[in-house]
Amino acid sequence: MAIDIQLKATPLSSDECIKKVQDHHCGGLAVFIGTVRNQTQGRPVDHLEFEAYEPMAVKEMSKIAEQMMDRWNAKHVCIHHRTGHLALGDVAVIIAVSTAHRAEAFASCQYAIDTLKQTVPIWKKEIFEDGEVWVAAHP
Repeated sequence: MAIDIQLKATPLSSDECIKKVQDHHCGGLAVFIGTVRNQTQGRPVDHLEFEAYEPMAVKEMSKIAEQMMDRWNAKHVCIHHRTGHLALGDVAVIIAVSTAHRAEAFASCQYAIDTLKQTVPIWKKEIFEDGEVWVAAHP
């Protein structure tokens, strides 16, 4: 079993994350990729900025990965999150997981993104043409 947790100021790679969780013993591999969209509630977004308290963020993301392994028997978990300035279309977060079967892969991946947004100290600022706002951790 392997866990790979990273906070990065450089672009994320879905190919890298998928390679980290591929396993011939697993029939399910699920990936969630969160990207920067061009609007929020009808208001055009220029870009996002992410900040994190890195030691605690890595610890909390590791805890999520361990819960995925315990609850859904995940074999491998990869969680990568960006920090810094992100343009429209940039990848903000990638969660990849491999499990014996697809249902566990889907369920654990959804659990991971939902829990990350609630518990991990990563903050998002949305920048608009006419201002900016810090966004609550919840979707």
